[in-house]
Parts: sequence; C-alpha cells; structure tokens
Amino acid sequence: MANQADLPVQRLCHVLGVSASGYYAWRGRAPSARAIEDAVLTKRIRGVHAASDATYGMPRVRAELIDQGLCVSSKRVARLMRAAQLRGVSRQRSFVVTTRRDARQRPAPDLVRRRFEASAPNQLWMADMTYVPTWAGFLYLATMLDV
Repeated sequence: MANQADLPVQRLCHVLGVSASGYYAWRGRAPSARAIEDAVLTKRIRGVHAASDATYGMPRVRAELIDQGLCVSSKRVARLMRAAQLRGVSRQRSFVVTTRRDARQRPAPDLVRRRFEASAPNQLWMADMTYVPTWAGFLYLATMLDV
C-alpha cells in the first residue's frame, strides 16, 4: 500500500472494510487466469492499434482480432482498450453554429451592391472569418482583402 509507511495496514484495512488477513492473502495471490488472458489480449490489441497508426477504434480492432482467429466480444475489447487508454480516431464532421440570426431584425445592408470593383487601392475592403477544426480544437481564421 502507498500509505503503509504513514499508517498501519490494520487501520487502512479497517477503513476500507476488509480484513488484514484478506489483504495479505490477496497480495500474495497469483493473477487469475482471466487477468492473464486479459494481459495477453491487451498486448495483441496494442499491436493491432499500433499497426493502424493508432486510428482503429473498438469495432475495427475487434474485426482484426477475429480475422486473426480470436473469438472476442466487443464489450471486452472496449473494456481493455479503455483500461489501456487506447482510442481510435473519429472522423465525424462537427458543425459549428457561428451566428444565430434574429428573424425580427432585418439583414445588414449590402453597401457595395455585389459590385466587387475598386478604381484605386484602399477604397473597398472585404473581410471574412471562419473556423478551422484541428486536433486541439477550433482555430479562427480571419482574412481582409483590399479589392
């Protein structure tokens, strides 16, 4: 136990509601067959996940394991991937609402009347902004052009 130097084992076991003899029996016990199988399967899951450049999620990892001849459930693969902190890449597009139009307000006037021409510099400027999705979140991209 991590706090064994500060507190006696008997007190920690009492607080946790387990017997000290049960704790010592658990500590000396060999891993169960299920724990050993999970460790072996986790190693294979890590291999499949790494071979996919860390892009495969649970469905594809499970399909790959089945192709290798293993019979494994999706819940078990999901549990082991979660415990090993392995995640697939989600390619779902997200939709960001940048403005909410108020139907009671009239739209802004079109001051250039859709004529994007200027006879000299610094007479007509155009601007726009958008969101760019990245792994770290959204970045804002703003542009300004002198027509």
